[in-house]
This record gives sequence, structure tokens and C-alpha cells, in this order.
Amino acid sequence: MTGIPALTDSHCHLDFPDFEGELGAVIDRARAAGVRRMVTICTRLENEPKVRAMAEAHDGLFYAAGIHPMRAAEDPPVTVDQLIAFAAHPKFVGIGETGLDYHYTAESAEVQQRSLRIHIAAARETGLPLIIHARSADDDMARILTEEYRAGAYSCVMHCFSSGAALAKAALDLGFYLSMSGIAAFPKSQELRDIFAAAPVDRILVETDAPYLAPPPHRGRRNEPAYTALTAAVGATLYGLSYEDFAAQTEANFDRLFTRARRAAKAA
Repeated sequence: MTGIPALTDSHCHLDFPDFEGELGAVIDRARAAGVRRMVTICTRLENEPKVRAMAEAHDGLFYAAGIHPMRAAEDPPVTVDQLIAFAAHPKFVGIGETGLDYHYTAESAEVQQRSLRIHIAAARETGLPLIIHARSADDDMARILTEEYRAGAYSCVMHCFSSGAALAKAALDLGFYLSMSGIAAFPKSQELRDIFAAAPVDRILVETDAPYLAPPPHRGRRNEPAYTALTAAVGATLYGLSYEDFAAQTEANFDRLFTRARRAAKAA
């Protein structure tokens, strides 16, 4: 691994069935590609013990938990106290993912909005970053994030950002971060690449959202944390940086936002 620039996959789902029985090999391939840290996201609270155990078992693996907006109307509602209790674990580094998804589940918009505000309150209370999923809900997302920020500051990453320029500006104006996934590497994603290129490079993270959204040349197949390097290569080109410099910048950005993961690395 010597000489390979370090990266962090800031958002993946390693508890999903796609990785059953392969977690060790997946993590080994990630490390060989320079991806030394991963944040695996628990989207159903009933799975939190399993995801926590995975993080405990592997160096460089951290976790977050919340109720995915597409499940907000199906799963029992989470409370601020529940999320604060999860945050007591030293490898728990973020709140969510949460957010709004009107593409498939617009009928539950009100429930999603209530759930989002609960997660924001927990992020504000714990000081951990909020992890946002946004799809086909740009106006409501910008409005709620801004309203809540005015009520009390919190930190946030717009995970797998693929929304419009107006939501990107609203998030950046609040001091939030945009996370670049494999979508940014798709041939037809020039508009999205332009949005990223216009954003400050010190507000950019990289991720896979594995097992979804594998970048070329793996598109259509299972994604995994090792492929963070392919998205980072696209990011480096967008910003006119060397791969090494872009990787170092995204590492600094991750450490600035995910302070608990940074402290864990220093203690190791």
C-alpha cells in the first residue's frame, strides 16, 4: 500500500446482502486501492447492532445510522434520544442517512420531513454530521435545511449529490459538503460534473454508495469501496489537480467534517 494516496469511502452499505460472506475480501481490496477508511451506513435501525459489530471488527471501518427517507413511512419513527444513544459509540460518526426522496415515495413527504427534522435535531445535539439523501425534492430540502440551520447550527454532507445547482448552492452557503459518487463518472453526467467543478474543492468528499452506482468500467455491476479511487480520479480532473493532491484534499475535508473518525485515527 506504500505510495498509494489514501482515500476514504465516506458512504457505503457493507451490511447489505450483496456483501454477505465477502466483507473481509472487500475491505482488503479497498485497502489495496488506498481506501483506508470507510463509513458504512445503517438505513434500518433494527440492523444497527449488526452494523456496529462490523465497525468494531475492522480497523478503519466506521458507521452511521438513521432511517432512510424511503422507509420513513414504513419503519417505526426514530427519536432524538435513540440517535443520541447510538452516538455514544466511539465508531459512530454521523447521523443518517436521512433526507427526502420524492422520486419513489412522494406520498410520504410529510412523514419524511418530520423524520428529517428529528435527525437534524440529533445532529445538532451530538455535534456529529448529518448525512443527507436528496432526490427529486430540491425545494423542500433547501427550505428545511436552511430553516433548521437558522434555528441552530449543525454540520452536514449531501451524500451522493446528484441534485440541481440551486440545492448545491443552498448547501454550500450553509457551510455543508457535497459528496461525489460514481454518478459523476457516468458519460451523461456533464451537468453534474459542472456543479461539482463550480464548488469549492475544500467542500468535496468522495464515496461509492456501494453496492450501488459503480463508476465505469464497472457500471451495471456491484459497486464496492475500492472503486472510490475511480471517482476520485474524475474529481482530480475536474479540479485540475493531480490524483495525489485531490486525494489529500478530500482526506482533509473528511477529517474536518467527520471529527470523530479523525480523532480515532490519531489515537490508533
